[in-house]
Amino acid sequence: MEHYIILARSVTYAQRMQKSLGRAGVRCHIFRPPRDLTDVGCAYALRVAVSDLPEALTALHRDGLDPVQIFLFQKGLYQEVEA
Repeated sequence: MEHYIILARSVTYAQRMQKSLGRAGVRCHIFRPPRDLTDVGCAYALRVAVSDLPEALTALHRDGLDPVQIFLFQKGLYQEVEA
């Protein structure tokens, strides 16, 4: 299943992002990202549906919560994308 992973620098930042997305009506799930996606030990990520990414980024930007990185998970592989 294809989805986007939005990296946050900490669990607190990820929780703030989750609240922002919830207010915008975007469903997401917080989890620890795979080690090969980040060199920051305390990073957390949010999983967002492909169709929800534009709305998610708009909501995060509006609330001043810019992601560290964004990856597309497709066919078992992660590919970094530009925000």
